[in-house]
Amino acid sequence: MREVLIFLVFLFATFSPLHCNQQQGLIPEGDLLVLTVATQETDGFRRFMRSAKLFNYTIKVLGKGETWKGGDYMSPPGGGQKVRLLKSALEDIHEENKVILFVESYDVIFSSGPKELLKKFQQAKHKVVFSAETLIWPDRHLEDKHPHVREGKRFLGAGGFIGYAPNLKEMLSDWSGADSDSDQLFFTKIYINPEKRKSINITLDNKCRLFQNLHGALDEVVLKFEDGRVRARNVLYDTLPVIIHGNGPTKLQINYLGNYIPNLWTFETGCKISNEDLRPLSGLQRFDDMATNTLYKRNSCVFLWAEESEYPVVVIGVFIQQATPFVTVFFERLLNLKYPKNRLRLFIYNQESHHEQQVLTFLKHHESEYLSVRLIGPEEDIDPVTSRNIGFDMCRDDIDCEYFFSIDVDVVLKNEDTLKILIELNKPFIAPMMTKPGRLWTNFWGALSADGYYARSEDYVDIVQGRRMGLWNVPYVSHIFLVKADTLRTDLKAPDLFESATLDPDMAFCANVRNKGVFMFVTNMHTFGRVLSTDSYQTNHLHNDLWQIFENPVEWEERYIHENYSKILRDGLIETPCPDVYWFPIFTDVGCNHLVEEMENFGQWSGGGNVDNRIQGGYENVPTIDIHMNQVGYEKEWQKFLLDYIAPVTEKMFPGYYTRAQFDLAFVVRYKPDEQPSLRPHHDASTFTINIALNQVGVDYQGGGCRFLRYDCSIKAPRKGWALMHPGRLTHYHEGLPTVEGVRYIAVSFVDP
Repeated sequence: MREVLIFLVFLFATFSPLHCNQQQGLIPEGDLLVLTVATQETDGFRRFMRSAKLFNYTIKVLGKGETWKGGDYMSPPGGGQKVRLLKSALEDIHEENKVILFVESYDVIFSSGPKELLKKFQQAKHKVVFSAETLIWPDRHLEDKHPHVREGKRFLGAGGFIGYAPNLKEMLSDWSGADSDSDQLFFTKIYINPEKRKSINITLDNKCRLFQNLHGALDEVVLKFEDGRVRARNVLYDTLPVIIHGNGPTKLQINYLGNYIPNLWTFETGCKISNEDLRPLSGLQRFDDMATNTLYKRNSCVFLWAEESEYPVVVIGVFIQQATPFVTVFFERLLNLKYPKNRLRLFIYNQESHHEQQVLTFLKHHESEYLSVRLIGPEEDIDPVTSRNIGFDMCRDDIDCEYFFSIDVDVVLKNEDTLKILIELNKPFIAPMMTKPGRLWTNFWGALSADGYYARSEDYVDIVQGRRMGLWNVPYVSHIFLVKADTLRTDLKAPDLFESATLDPDMAFCANVRNKGVFMFVTNMHTFGRVLSTDSYQTNHLHNDLWQIFENPVEWEERYIHENYSKILRDGLIETPCPDVYWFPIFTDVGCNHLVEEMENFGQWSGGGNVDNRIQGGYENVPTIDIHMNQVGYEKEWQKFLLDYIAPVTEKMFPGYYTRAQFDLAFVVRYKPDEQPSLRPHHDASTFTINIALNQVGVDYQGGGCRFLRYDCSIKAPRKGWALMHPGRLTHYHEGLPTVEGVRYIAVSFVDP
C-alpha cells in the first residue's frame, strides 16, 4: 500500500500543470512582438512609446502616414482599419511560436515588462487572450450569448489581446470588412461562437491580470506606490495589470494615471519626465565665445545664453477683457521677462476703455523694443473669442513664429524666466501653475465632473501645496499657457476651438484641445506667480488699486508697502529720533504718490477753520487743511492698513499694549506757505498717533517737520514713506514746523484701542 501511494505521488508530480510549465519553460521575451496602429504621432502615442521603451518592448507601428477612416470612440462603431492593418502585418510573420500583443497606442500605457506579460499569458493556458470589460459594446443584444464566468468580467474588449501568430491568423482569416466597420463587434462574434472560440482557443482576461480597461471600472483602479515603482492595482480582484487602457470616455483617467505610470513620478525620485526631451536655451561654451554670448556663472562653471538670434520667435498674446487691478504692474513685469525682445511679437487685445491709457503709455515707451506689436482696442468692438483666434493666426501665419504665449492681464507673472522655462520643457502645450494666496485655487483643474466642470483630483492638493512637483497632464488650464506654433497649424487649426453649445469659451477651448489629442501639461516645478481677484474691482477712483487691500492683499503690499518694512520686526529697523517717538518705513514712493494724487483729484480740502461738520461736535480745536479718509471712501481700507502694518509695530514698541486699530480721525494734511504753513502746539486726541510723510523734503517742499516741545526735539527732515509713531495725549505736546516753499503732505491717524 505504501508503495502504491509513493507511485501516485510521483505520477501526480510528473504530470501536474506546474511540472508541465517547468518542462515547457517560460516563453522567451524575444518571441514577443507588439503591434499597434498609429496613423499620426500624437501626445498619446509618444506616451505609449515612452512606456514601451522603458520596459524594452519590441514595437512595430502599423498605418503610419495613412488617413484614419476607422472612426473614434465618440462616433461608434469604427475600428475596422486596425483589423485590416493587423491582418496584413500577420501575413509577414511565419514563426509558429511568435507571440503577438496587439494594443491601442493613443490611450494605452505599459506598467510592467514583457517577462511578466508572457508569464501571465502562459498562465492563462489559452492561445489567445482578450481583455475583458464589465460593459457590453457595441451590440447589447448579444449579452446572453456570452459565456458566463464564475468570477470576473464577462465581455470582450478589442483594445488589447495577445496570442500566438497562427491562432491570430486563423481568427482574422474571415475579415473582409470596411475600415469603418466595428472591430469590437467582429471579435465579439468570433468569441461568442463556441466552435470558433474552441478552435482558436480564445479566453478573456476576466480578472484584469494582463489588461485593465478603464471604462466601467474606474472605481476598481487605484495607484499603487511601492519600492520606487508605480502600478495600477485592481482592488476588486487584487491584481496588477500589465497594460492600462483608457478605452471609451476614460481619456481623462488614463491621462491622470499616466502622470505616474510607469514610474513618471514616485515619492522616492519625484518627477522623471521633467528632464526628458528638453530644448535648452543655454549651453556650456568656451571662453573664446564670450564676445557673442551673454555670460553668467553657476557653481564655478561658465555658462552662456545662446545668441539672441538663436532664440525662437514667440508671439505673446495679452488679453484684457475686464477692468483689472494693477495693470501698470502687469506691463512692468511683461517688460522684465528675461527674453530677447527682438524675438518677441506682441498682440494686445484690450476690451476695457478704463485701461486704454495704461496700454498706450506702455507702448509709447516700449513698442520699438519688440519685433512687432499689434493692438486691438475697445473702439474696434471685437469680441474676446475672435480676438484669441486673431492672436493664434498672428502666430500661425508668421513662418518664423515657433510659439504662442497667451497671458491674461490678471496674471501676476513673478518669475522673469517663465517663458524660457516653458520653452525648455519642450511640450506642445504647457502652462505654469498659478495660485491665489491663501487658497487652493489654481489655473488648472485636476479632474472634470460628468458635465465638464471642475472636480478635484486625488493629487490636486499635493500638487498645489508643492508636496508633489513635476509635469502634470491635466484636463483644463486657464489664464496663461504656451503652445507650439506647429500644434496651432496642425492639430489646433480649427476656427471654432472656443465654441461649444454648453461650455464657456475657456472650457470649450480645453475640451477641443483634449479631443484633438493634445495633452495640456501644467508645471509646478518653479514658483511662477499668481492670479488676481477681479470680482470686486471698482473703477470710480483715480487710483483704484489703492482699494485692493482686501481683495488682493499680496499684490497691494508689494505695490504700496515699503520694501524694508519686514526689517522693522525682523531686524529692528526702527529709529528713535525723540523720546518715545518711533520712526520706520511704511509706504513705497508709489503708495505716497497715489494717496496724494487721490486726495488732490477729490479736491475738497477743508478750509482750516474751527467749525468742522465732518467731526463729532462740529468743532476742531486745532484745525488743518485736510481731507478725511471717509470722504474718499477709504476708511475700511485704512483701518485694515493700520491693523495689518501699524499694530504689529505698536505692540513691539509699546509692550503689553494691544490695539484693534480703531480711529476717530484719519486724514491727509496739506501744508502750503500761502495756505497753512504750520500747526500750533497741541496734544492729539488719541492713544497714539501715526504721521506718514507723503512727499520729499528738499524736492517737493522746503521746511516742515515736527517739534516735540517737552523734549525740545525736532524732526526736520522727514523721509518720504516713513512714519512717525508717538503717544497722543499728555506727554507729546508738539507742533508742525513751517513749510516755507512748495507743498507738504502728511497722512495722520489718531488711533485708540
